Amino acid sequence: MSKLNLNKFIRMSKLNFLLILILLVSCKSQQTLEDLGLIQPEFEITSIYIIQADLVNTEFEAVLKITNPNIYAVQFSSIKYELFGNGMLWAEGISEFSAENLISVPAENSAETRFRFSMNFINMNRRLLDDVINMRRIQYNFKGETQIQVNIPRTNPFNINFDISGLSDVKPKAD
Repeated sequence: MSKLNLNKFIRMSKLNFLLILILLVSCKSQQTLEDLGLIQPEFEITSIYIIQADLVNTEFEAVLKITNPNIYAVQFSSIKYELFGNGMLWAEGISEFSAENLISVPAENSAETRFRFSMNFINMNRRLLDDVINMRRIQYNFKGETQIQVNIPRTNPFNINFDISGLSDVKPKAD
């Protein structure tokens, strides 16, 4: 092989090595919870409170319980969600938390957070309206995406999806 071809071969080899190294580093930085041996936190709507009921609109507060089954604490910086009641879209929104009010869930423990939403009875399904008025349990589906940070050094935040269903009481909020 000529000296010119050898130099060209060495430069190409160095370039290929750098590209492979960049790919390995970028793949490594996009770890999943499973890569770290972690389990996704669990979500549950434990109750839905009526805050204020008017003729057409009603304000609600949902209590969201987050269970962390891992041996490391986790912090939530945002939650984007859709809440369905009896199969009908009830509420949707994004909650973003500042550094001072992140939702922190200790290792192998649970924490609760609350979020408010409104319901316009004019646009609502009659069955859901009747269930709310009579304070019956509501079949809910709560789905969306959240960003969490695991309390492990040198890990990036993770985006995880959730999709849970269950039953929740609807009750007036005690003052």
